[in-house]
Amino acid sequence: MRPCPRNPATQFEPGKICSFQVFEDDDMKLVSVVLSGGSGSRLWPVSRQALPKPFMKLGDSTLLQQAIERGQACGTGELMIVTNKDHLFLTKDVLKGMTDPPATTFLLEPKGRNTAPAIALAALQCAAQFGNECLMLVLSADHLVPDVPAFVASASDAFRLARQGALVVFGIHPTGPETGFGYVEVDRVARDPQKVKRFVEKPELEDAMQYLATGRYYWNSGMFAFTAESMIAALEAHAPEVIAASRHALKTSDMVADGVSFEPHAFGLQPDISIDYAVMERADNVHVVPAKFGWTDVGSWPAVAKTQTADASGNTLDEDVVAINTTNTHVQVQSHGPKMVATLGVRDMVIVDTPDALLVAHKDSAQDVKKVVETLRHRKHDSVHLPATVHRPWGTYASLKEEDGYKVKRITVKPGEALSLQFHHQRAEHWVVVRGKALVQVGETEYETLPGQYRYIPLKEKHRLTNIGSDELVLIEVQCGNYLGEDDIVRLADTYGRA
Repeated sequence: MRPCPRNPATQFEPGKICSFQVFEDDDMKLVSVVLSGGSGSRLWPVSRQALPKPFMKLGDSTLLQQAIERGQACGTGELMIVTNKDHLFLTKDVLKGMTDPPATTFLLEPKGRNTAPAIALAALQCAAQFGNECLMLVLSADHLVPDVPAFVASASDAFRLARQGALVVFGIHPTGPETGFGYVEVDRVARDPQKVKRFVEKPELEDAMQYLATGRYYWNSGMFAFTAESMIAALEAHAPEVIAASRHALKTSDMVADGVSFEPHAFGLQPDISIDYAVMERADNVHVVPAKFGWTDVGSWPAVAKTQTADASGNTLDEDVVAINTTNTHVQVQSHGPKMVATLGVRDMVIVDTPDALLVAHKDSAQDVKKVVETLRHRKHDSVHLPATVHRPWGTYASLKEEDGYKVKRITVKPGEALSLQFHHQRAEHWVVVRGKALVQVGETEYETLPGQYRYIPLKEKHRLTNIGSDELVLIEVQCGNYLGEDDIVRLADTYGRA
């Protein structure tokens, strides 16, 4: 038995032993497959390409960690995470922060390619590693499920059907005419699992209202259960081009220490199609298990607001926000230092403030935040890709101030980690350690540098920063020069293979 999930929303205390695991079949391996992709553009400016939605924290843990822990609660002994190769170090950081991280295989995508290729690759890899009969519990890394025991109860129903060869989708009882979800039609919404009549992609509002009135539709949660063998057979029957391209992508891939790294060209030959279109809409052995649990697809700022406790006026606010004559408004503030935010005479708004970007939107327009991202992408604006605090395998950096001729950064380095040995063509740098213990290489000389001490890095001089202490290293960097872009880095040696 393993400790219960540590997310406070799951109703369990840290370290308490779970007694509700449902999968005890020693002859059949159960694998959690967590799909951790997407850019989360509707959650800009917090979610960025370099730090997408799965790494957002709700409560004390990230959405990715919560998905992993749901699988563990069901008794999964193995974990497979499908993610972008650039997010491997972020994912590893999540696993390192867990009390009982599972054995994990990574499928490292060079770019996003939708859910059908992701699930096809996972099914082929699961069959190769654990056998055709292994059960796959496919979870998304951007869902919120507060009641874990209820999720486990639904998973038990799904596993029973999946053992019999069914492709199982978890269906959510709709609470309104939501146009952002797919729908699953059955004979009549009921408590028990039943065969699916058809899948319907995101409908227009009028159609969604009609679906609710009939009492024959669930929301499609995007969570599934099936054996590797059943999914591979379904792909061969209904989407042969997908499974063929996935086999080719695996054949040309490299096995690395953590899993599978795909060759970009072969990976890109896979069709960009969802598992719903490729298989679920076409197969005749699809069943739905009605969710016994509450579920939120954290896909917009109003959805985030619904996960928080509102005040008497319906507001969800950070603690320091001053809200006067404000109703049904969500305010979230991220700052490098103390910042006072106040609202006056507003209602039904979303206000998200980060150090480098501010979003002000009416809740009715929250689904259109992705249009802002598209506009910024067209303008080649950095805020689409990089967050205000940029994460790297060695730590983080954040730009605090920039004007013509200079930039001020805050840099953190994890214990035992080091930046690349590098130099810059167009800028000199000044380093002041404010916390921790650094080893600073300038040219051929190394200097042990303690809090309050300063080092100067001349233009075009090779240099390196290493944390030789047991705590996080924090350093203030002042760059001076005519050009201060991140691409003015020439790496001579690098622990992370970037040189």
